[in-house]
Amino acid sequence: MRRRGGRWAVQSAVSRVAQTNLPFAYVAASPKGGKRFGVKQARSERALAEQLKRDRLILLRSWRLPGWMASEARFSLKDQMQFNQQLSQLVGRGVPLVEALEVTSRAARASARPRIERIRESVAAGAGFADACQRTGGFDAVTAAVYRAAERTGDLAGACAQLAHNAKRTLAVSGKAATLMIYPAIVLTIGVVVAFAMLGWIVPKIGGALEQSGVVLPGYTKALMAIGDALRTYWYVVLFALLGGAAACVAGRKGLAAVIRRLMRRTPLLKDVVLAQESARFFSVMGAMARSGVPLADGLGVGVAAIGHPKLKEQLGTLRTRLIEGGVLRKLIDDVTALPLATRRLLIAAERSGDLESAFESLAEDMSGEVDRRAARLLAAFEPLLLVMLFVMIGSLLLSIMIPLMKATNQAF
Repeated sequence: MRRRGGRWAVQSAVSRVAQTNLPFAYVAASPKGGKRFGVKQARSERALAEQLKRDRLILLRSWRLPGWMASEARFSLKDQMQFNQQLSQLVGRGVPLVEALEVTSRAARASARPRIERIRESVAAGAGFADACQRTGGFDAVTAAVYRAAERTGDLAGACAQLAHNAKRTLAVSGKAATLMIYPAIVLTIGVVVAFAMLGWIVPKIGGALEQSGVVLPGYTKALMAIGDALRTYWYVVLFALLGGAAACVAGRKGLAAVIRRLMRRTPLLKDVVLAQESARFFSVMGAMARSGVPLADGLGVGVAAIGHPKLKEQLGTLRTRLIEGGVLRKLIDDVTALPLATRRLLIAAERSGDLESAFESLAEDMSGEVDRRAARLLAAFEPLLLVMLFVMIGSLLLSIMIPLMKATNQAF
């Protein structure tokens, strides 16, 4: 029973802190005398007043909204990067963790602030930092594992700095992949819009004018004219079909994303970019794990879970299993054929010298640069392919008009 006033009381306080926030509509007074209206999430009206006080607002009135309206913003990777950067600088200078979390919450985006506040309150109530972050949500398994290892080693500032660096690198790699897909998507979208405009208006009008002037149209042109007339007449059917297709894609986005990823891993040139991107993510995770003092086998478990490439995931999972069973790492690395030979040789040399941490960091940087190089190569290969696709879409429509015009000109002469 005495324990009830000790650890059990702390756990009870932590559980109260971890309660789900409730949505409130509020009216608050600003320092300049004006009034502000808004919606925030808080555990209670008192907690809402405290949040507004930090924003230099005074709560005048609040209304509790239905619970189904509660929806917390996603704690994005960019938010996590800024969170870890701030925390690393503050904790590294000797600022107590609770105070560092309070300063970090004020510097964070408004949407990320409530989550950091809950972490601060959990830590102030006696919870461990890693447990508070995991209970609050928004952090992946890699981040939680690094935080937990940092609590054991007492190097939370270094762990946060490493996580911020990894997040910055991941954002850079993801940005390169997004940029790679933006250019073809824009070109193809413009091509499709122009093709629909030509098919729905230009081809039927010019074809109709030629037909009225007595020019014999080929069957190909007549078929395109019929399709264009149908598009104009039943445009609402086409619109509903497009909306239905978009809704189906949203509803089945997980399955669609899995199909797209599978195709990306099998498409020439593109599969090399995907493999380099997955390798960069894996080595970033392993670098963070090694720097935090996580045992290699445990780090491999987290690193394997962080990647999605089937072949690489399977081979690294087998390596971890055999390593736990007593295998020699330098011999097991050679079996990971999904990684380039030079990468395997570097890992073997690093294992012999006992400097795997530096090797992981070096390989993460190298793979990030490899993603950039392979993406540029893929984009150079895409350009002629896009030209061919545009010619097929738009050129075929132009030919349906040009062929009758050339026939009419020849007949006139």
